[in-house]
Amino acid sequence: MRDRYGIAFRITGVASRRLGWIVDANGLDTTTALALSDDREGHGFSRADELLKEKGLQPLRAKALDVKSWLAAARADVLFEATSLNVKDGQPAADHIRAALEHGAHAITANKGPIVHAYRELRDLAAARGKRFLFESTVMDGVPIFSLFDQLPAIHLHGFHGILNSTTNVILGEMEQGLTFDEALKKAQSLGVAETDATHDIDGWDAAVKTAALITVLMDIPVRLDQIEREGIRDLTTQAVRNARRDGWPFKLVCRAQRVGDGVKASVRPEKVLIGTPMADISGTSSYVAFNTDIFPLLAITEQDPGLYATAYGLLADFVRAAER
Repeated sequence: MRDRYGIAFRITGVASRRLGWIVDANGLDTTTALALSDDREGHGFSRADELLKEKGLQPLRAKALDVKSWLAAARADVLFEATSLNVKDGQPAADHIRAALEHGAHAITANKGPIVHAYRELRDLAAARGKRFLFESTVMDGVPIFSLFDQLPAIHLHGFHGILNSTTNVILGEMEQGLTFDEALKKAQSLGVAETDATHDIDGWDAAVKTAALITVLMDIPVRLDQIEREGIRDLTTQAVRNARRDGWPFKLVCRAQRVGDGVKASVRPEKVLIGTPMADISGTSSYVAFNTDIFPLLAITEQDPGLYATAYGLLADFVRAAER
Protein backbone atom coordinates (compact mmCIF):
# COMPACT_ATOMS: atom_id res chain seq x y z
CA MET A 1 0.00 0.00 0.00
CA ARG A 2 2.79 2.42 0.89
CA ASP A 3 4.80 1.69 -2.26
CA ARG A 4 1.88 1.90 -4.68
CA TYR A 5 -0.41 4.52 -3.11
CA GLY A 6 1.72 6.20 -0.46
CA ILE A 7 -0.68 5.03 2.23
CA ALA A 8 0.53 3.80 5.60
CA PHE A 9 -1.89 2.44 8.19
CA ARG A 10 -2.16 0.64 11.50
CA ILE A 11 -5.06 -1.17 13.16
CA THR A 12 -5.87 0.56 16.45
CA GLY A 13 -9.16 -1.09 17.36
CA VAL A 14 -11.13 -4.30 16.82
CA ALA A 15 -14.71 -4.84 18.02
CA SER A 16 -17.10 -7.77 17.83
CA ARG A 17 -20.00 -9.28 19.76
CA ARG A 18 -17.76 -12.02 21.18
CA LEU A 19 -14.61 -10.02 21.86
CA GLY A 20 -15.95 -6.68 23.00
CA TRP A 21 -14.07 -3.44 22.32
CA ILE A 22 -10.31 -3.94 21.96
CA VAL A 23 -8.08 -0.94 21.43
CA ASP A 24 -4.46 0.20 21.31
CA ALA A 25 -3.86 3.60 19.78
CA ASN A 26 -0.24 2.67 19.09
CA GLY A 27 -1.40 -0.14 16.81
CA LEU A 28 -2.57 -3.69 17.40
CA ASP A 29 -0.23 -6.38 16.17
CA THR A 30 -1.84 -7.75 12.98
CA THR A 31 -1.11 -11.34 13.98
CA THR A 32 -3.02 -10.81 17.21
CA ALA A 33 -5.86 -9.03 15.42
CA LEU A 34 -6.21 -11.87 12.95
CA ALA A 35 -6.13 -14.45 15.73
CA LEU A 36 -8.88 -12.59 17.55
CA SER A 37 -11.06 -12.33 14.47
CA ASP A 38 -10.44 -15.98 13.60
CA ASP A 39 -11.58 -17.37 16.95
CA ARG A 40 -13.51 -20.16 15.24
CA GLU A 41 -13.71 -22.30 18.37
CA GLY A 42 -15.76 -19.62 20.09
CA HIS A 43 -13.51 -19.07 23.12
CA GLY A 44 -14.68 -15.44 23.12
CA PHE A 45 -13.44 -13.07 25.82
CA SER A 46 -11.30 -15.62 27.66
CA ARG A 47 -9.26 -16.50 24.55
CA ALA A 48 -9.08 -12.82 23.60
CA ASP A 49 -7.64 -12.03 27.01
CA GLU A 50 -5.00 -14.72 26.62
CA LEU A 51 -3.94 -13.47 23.20
CA LEU A 52 -3.83 -9.85 24.29
CA LYS A 53 -1.88 -10.61 27.47
CA GLU A 54 0.68 -12.46 25.37
CA LYS A 55 1.21 -9.18 23.49
CA GLY A 56 1.08 -7.03 26.61
CA LEU A 57 -2.23 -5.39 25.65
CA GLN A 58 -5.23 -4.68 27.81
CA PRO A 59 -8.69 -5.45 26.37
CA LEU A 60 -11.58 -3.03 26.81
CA ARG A 61 -15.03 -4.52 27.18
CA ALA A 62 -18.43 -3.55 25.86
CA LYS A 63 -19.78 -3.16 29.41
CA ALA A 64 -17.30 -0.39 30.10
CA LEU A 65 -17.15 1.23 26.68
CA ASP A 66 -19.37 2.36 23.81
CA VAL A 67 -18.56 3.01 20.17
CA LYS A 68 -17.87 6.72 20.71
CA SER A 69 -15.33 6.23 23.49
CA TRP A 70 -13.83 3.27 21.59
CA LEU A 71 -13.28 5.47 18.52
CA ALA A 72 -11.73 8.15 20.70
CA ALA A 73 -9.44 5.68 22.45
CA ALA A 74 -8.38 4.20 19.11
CA ARG A 75 -7.84 7.69 17.63
CA ALA A 76 -9.52 6.31 14.53
CA ASP A 77 -9.13 7.96 11.15
CA VAL A 78 -11.24 5.32 9.37
CA LEU A 79 -13.98 2.97 10.59
CA PHE A 80 -14.76 -0.28 8.77
CA GLU A 81 -18.34 -1.28 9.66
CA ALA A 82 -19.28 -4.88 8.88
CA THR A 83 -22.08 -5.87 11.25
CA SER A 84 -24.98 -8.06 10.10
CA LEU A 85 -27.88 -6.62 8.12
CA ASN A 86 -30.88 -5.43 10.13
CA VAL A 87 -33.71 -5.12 7.62
CA LYS A 88 -36.00 -3.29 10.04
CA ASP A 89 -33.95 -0.18 10.82
CA GLY A 90 -30.33 -0.65 9.77
CA GLN A 91 -29.07 -0.69 13.36
CA PRO A 92 -26.59 -0.79 14.99
CA ALA A 93 -24.62 -0.09 11.81
CA ALA A 94 -26.21 3.34 11.25
CA ASP A 95 -25.26 4.46 14.76
CA HIS A 96 -21.71 3.14 14.32
CA ILE A 97 -21.28 5.11 11.09
CA ARG A 98 -22.83 8.23 12.59
CA ALA A 99 -20.47 8.00 15.56
CA ALA A 100 -17.45 7.61 13.28
CA LEU A 101 -18.34 10.67 11.21
CA GLU A 102 -19.03 12.75 14.32
CA HIS A 103 -15.68 11.60 15.69
CA GLY A 104 -14.00 12.86 12.50
CA ALA A 105 -13.27 9.55 10.80
CA HIS A 106 -14.12 8.29 7.34
CA ALA A 107 -16.81 5.58 7.47
CA ILE A 108 -16.71 2.52 5.21
CA THR A 109 -19.39 -0.16 5.37
CA ALA A 110 -20.44 -3.44 3.78
CA ASN A 111 -23.85 -3.20 5.46
CA LYS A 112 -26.81 -2.29 3.25
CA GLY A 113 -29.10 -1.31 6.12
CA PRO A 114 -27.76 2.20 6.75
CA ILE A 115 -27.97 2.99 3.03
CA VAL A 116 -31.68 2.22 2.98
CA HIS A 117 -32.61 3.69 6.35
CA ALA A 118 -30.23 6.62 6.88
CA TYR A 119 -28.42 7.43 3.64
CA ARG A 120 -29.21 11.13 3.27
CA GLU A 121 -28.50 11.90 6.92
CA LEU A 122 -25.15 10.08 6.85
CA ARG A 123 -24.22 11.50 3.43
CA ASP A 124 -24.89 15.05 4.62
CA LEU A 125 -23.08 14.48 7.91
CA ALA A 126 -20.02 13.19 6.04
CA ALA A 127 -20.04 16.25 3.77
CA ALA A 128 -20.37 18.60 6.74
CA ARG A 129 -17.41 16.95 8.47
CA GLY A 130 -15.31 16.78 5.33
CA LYS A 131 -15.17 12.97 5.49
CA ARG A 132 -16.09 10.09 3.20
CA PHE A 133 -19.05 7.76 3.68
CA LEU A 134 -18.39 4.83 1.32
CA PHE A 135 -20.23 1.55 0.76
CA GLU A 136 -19.12 -0.13 -2.45
CA SER A 137 -19.30 -3.62 -0.92
CA THR A 138 -23.02 -3.38 -0.19
CA VAL A 139 -24.14 -4.42 -3.69
CA MET A 140 -22.32 -6.97 -5.90
CA ASP A 141 -19.40 -7.27 -3.47
CA GLY A 142 -16.60 -4.94 -4.55
CA VAL A 143 -17.76 -4.28 -8.12
CA PRO A 144 -17.62 -0.49 -8.66
CA ILE A 145 -21.30 0.28 -9.12
CA PHE A 146 -21.64 3.40 -6.96
CA SER A 147 -18.21 4.76 -7.90
CA LEU A 148 -18.99 4.10 -11.57
CA PHE A 149 -21.75 6.69 -11.42
CA ASP A 150 -19.35 9.11 -9.74
CA GLN A 151 -17.54 9.02 -13.10
CA LEU A 152 -20.77 9.73 -15.03
CA PRO A 153 -21.69 13.29 -14.05
CA ALA A 154 -25.00 14.77 -15.21
CA ILE A 155 -26.33 11.40 -16.36
CA HIS A 156 -29.98 10.57 -15.70
CA LEU A 157 -30.82 7.05 -14.56
CA HIS A 158 -34.27 5.95 -15.72
CA GLY A 159 -34.19 2.49 -14.12
CA PHE A 160 -32.42 -0.84 -13.82
CA HIS A 161 -32.97 -4.57 -13.65
CA GLY A 162 -30.81 -7.45 -12.58
CA ILE A 163 -30.05 -10.49 -10.43
CA LEU A 164 -28.45 -9.51 -7.14
CA ASN A 165 -28.77 -12.51 -4.83
CA SER A 166 -26.44 -15.47 -5.33
CA THR A 167 -28.08 -17.80 -2.80
CA THR A 168 -31.27 -17.98 -4.82
CA ASN A 169 -29.23 -18.56 -7.99
CA VAL A 170 -27.62 -21.61 -6.41
CA ILE A 171 -30.90 -22.96 -5.04
CA LEU A 172 -32.71 -22.57 -8.36
CA GLY A 173 -29.83 -24.22 -10.18
CA GLU A 174 -29.98 -27.23 -7.87
CA MET A 175 -33.75 -27.46 -8.27
CA GLU A 176 -33.27 -27.53 -12.03
CA GLN A 177 -31.19 -30.66 -11.41
CA GLY A 178 -34.08 -32.29 -9.58
CA LEU A 179 -33.55 -31.42 -5.90
CA THR A 180 -36.47 -30.25 -3.80
CA PHE A 181 -36.40 -26.72 -2.42
CA ASP A 182 -35.36 -27.98 1.03
CA GLU A 183 -32.64 -30.21 -0.43
CA ALA A 184 -31.33 -27.39 -2.60
CA LEU A 185 -31.24 -25.04 0.39
CA LYS A 186 -29.32 -27.57 2.47
CA LYS A 187 -26.81 -28.01 -0.34
CA ALA A 188 -26.35 -24.25 -0.65
CA GLN A 189 -25.75 -24.13 3.11
CA SER A 190 -23.24 -26.98 2.94
CA LEU A 191 -21.37 -25.10 0.21
CA GLY A 192 -21.21 -22.02 2.42
CA VAL A 193 -23.33 -19.98 0.01
CA ALA A 194 -26.44 -19.81 2.20
CA GLU A 195 -26.50 -18.92 5.89
CA THR A 196 -28.01 -21.19 8.52
CA ASP A 197 -31.02 -18.89 8.53
CA ALA A 198 -31.43 -18.04 4.84
CA THR A 199 -34.74 -16.22 5.27
CA HIS A 200 -33.38 -12.89 4.01
CA ASP A 201 -32.24 -14.55 0.78
CA ILE A 202 -35.07 -16.95 -0.08
CA ASP A 203 -37.84 -14.50 0.82
CA GLY A 204 -36.30 -11.72 -1.27
CA TRP A 205 -35.29 -9.38 1.54
CA ASP A 206 -31.59 -9.25 0.60
CA ALA A 207 -32.43 -8.46 -3.02
CA ALA A 208 -35.02 -5.88 -1.96
CA VAL A 209 -32.55 -4.07 0.29
CA LYS A 210 -29.98 -4.00 -2.52
CA THR A 211 -32.64 -2.67 -4.88
CA ALA A 212 -33.59 0.02 -2.37
CA ALA A 213 -29.91 0.97 -1.94
CA LEU A 214 -29.43 1.45 -5.69
CA ILE A 215 -32.64 3.48 -5.94
CA THR A 216 -31.77 5.65 -2.94
CA VAL A 217 -28.22 6.47 -4.02
CA LEU A 218 -28.19 6.32 -7.82
CA MET A 219 -31.72 7.54 -8.55
CA ASP A 220 -31.79 9.90 -5.55
CA ILE A 221 -35.26 8.71 -4.57
CA PRO A 222 -35.75 7.69 -0.93
CA VAL A 223 -37.71 4.43 -0.89
CA ARG A 224 -39.04 2.29 1.93
CA LEU A 225 -38.78 -1.48 1.76
CA ASP A 226 -42.57 -1.81 1.95
CA GLN A 227 -42.77 0.18 -1.30
CA ILE A 228 -40.93 -2.58 -3.14
CA GLU A 229 -43.12 -5.43 -4.31
CA ARG A 230 -41.40 -8.49 -2.90
CA GLU A 231 -41.84 -12.19 -3.56
CA GLY A 232 -39.22 -14.83 -2.82
CA ILE A 233 -38.62 -18.29 -4.29
CA ARG A 234 -39.99 -20.33 -1.38
CA ASP A 235 -43.20 -21.30 -3.21
CA LEU A 236 -41.56 -22.47 -6.44
CA THR A 237 -41.76 -26.23 -6.96
CA THR A 238 -39.07 -28.41 -8.44
CA GLN A 239 -41.41 -29.38 -11.27
CA ALA A 240 -42.13 -25.75 -12.16
CA VAL A 241 -38.43 -24.87 -12.11
CA ARG A 242 -37.47 -27.89 -14.23
CA ASN A 243 -40.27 -27.26 -16.73
CA ALA A 244 -39.26 -23.62 -17.09
CA ARG A 245 -35.66 -24.58 -17.84
CA ARG A 246 -36.82 -27.24 -20.32
CA ASP A 247 -38.99 -24.69 -22.14
CA GLY A 248 -36.12 -22.22 -22.45
CA TRP A 249 -37.42 -19.76 -19.86
CA PRO A 250 -35.58 -20.48 -16.57
CA PHE A 251 -36.67 -18.86 -13.33
CA LYS A 252 -34.50 -16.16 -11.78
CA LEU A 253 -35.09 -13.85 -8.82
CA VAL A 254 -35.18 -10.52 -10.67
CA CYS A 255 -34.88 -6.99 -9.25
CA ARG A 256 -36.48 -4.12 -11.17
CA ALA A 257 -36.82 -0.36 -10.69
CA GLN A 258 -38.29 2.27 -13.00
CA ARG A 259 -38.91 5.98 -12.55
CA VAL A 260 -42.59 6.89 -12.54
CA GLY A 261 -43.11 10.64 -12.28
CA ASP A 262 -41.27 11.83 -9.18
CA GLY A 263 -41.27 8.36 -7.69
CA VAL A 264 -40.23 4.84 -8.56
CA LYS A 265 -41.90 1.50 -9.16
CA ALA A 266 -39.78 -1.39 -7.91
CA SER A 267 -40.09 -5.14 -7.47
CA VAL A 268 -38.23 -8.29 -6.52
CA ARG A 269 -39.84 -11.50 -7.69
CA PRO A 270 -39.21 -14.79 -9.52
CA GLU A 271 -39.45 -14.27 -13.27
CA LYS A 272 -38.98 -16.47 -16.30
CA VAL A 273 -36.19 -15.11 -18.49
CA LEU A 274 -35.45 -16.15 -22.05
CA ILE A 275 -32.46 -18.42 -22.69
CA GLY A 276 -29.81 -16.49 -24.61
CA THR A 277 -30.41 -13.23 -22.75
CA PRO A 278 -27.83 -11.98 -20.23
CA MET A 279 -29.93 -12.73 -17.15
CA ALA A 280 -30.50 -16.34 -18.22
CA ASP A 281 -26.74 -16.92 -18.09
CA ILE A 282 -26.45 -15.83 -14.48
CA SER A 283 -25.98 -18.84 -12.23
CA GLY A 284 -24.10 -19.94 -9.15
CA THR A 285 -22.69 -16.99 -7.21
CA SER A 286 -22.72 -14.63 -10.20
CA SER A 287 -24.66 -11.35 -10.31
CA TYR A 288 -25.85 -8.97 -13.02
CA VAL A 289 -27.28 -5.48 -13.22
CA ALA A 290 -28.26 -3.41 -16.28
CA PHE A 291 -28.90 0.34 -16.10
CA ASN A 292 -31.09 2.34 -18.45
CA THR A 293 -29.88 5.95 -18.74
CA ASP A 294 -30.55 8.94 -20.97
CA ILE A 295 -27.10 8.64 -22.56
CA PHE A 296 -26.48 4.89 -22.47
CA PRO A 297 -29.69 2.96 -23.17
CA LEU A 298 -28.24 -0.18 -21.60
CA LEU A 299 -25.14 -0.17 -19.40
CA ALA A 300 -24.60 -3.61 -17.88
CA ILE A 301 -22.23 -5.13 -15.30
CA THR A 302 -21.73 -8.85 -14.80
CA GLU A 303 -19.89 -10.34 -11.83
CA GLN A 304 -18.89 -13.91 -12.65
CA ASP A 305 -18.55 -16.25 -9.63
CA PRO A 306 -16.71 -13.90 -7.24
CA GLY A 307 -14.20 -15.35 -4.80
CA LEU A 308 -14.25 -15.15 -1.02
CA TYR A 309 -12.23 -11.93 -1.00
CA ALA A 310 -14.50 -9.88 -3.28
CA THR A 311 -16.38 -8.13 -0.48
CA ALA A 312 -13.15 -7.45 1.40
CA TYR A 313 -11.71 -5.97 -1.79
CA GLY A 314 -14.62 -3.52 -1.94
CA LEU A 315 -13.79 -2.34 1.57
CA LEU A 316 -10.12 -2.02 0.64
CA ALA A 317 -10.94 -0.05 -2.51
CA ASP A 318 -13.09 2.34 -0.47
CA PHE A 319 -10.22 2.74 2.00
CA VAL A 320 -7.87 3.76 -0.81
CA ARG A 321 -10.46 6.27 -2.07
CA ALA A 322 -10.88 7.74 1.40
CA ALA A 323 -7.13 7.92 2.11
CA GLU A 324 -6.35 9.55 -1.22
CA ARG A 325 -8.86 12.35 -0.70
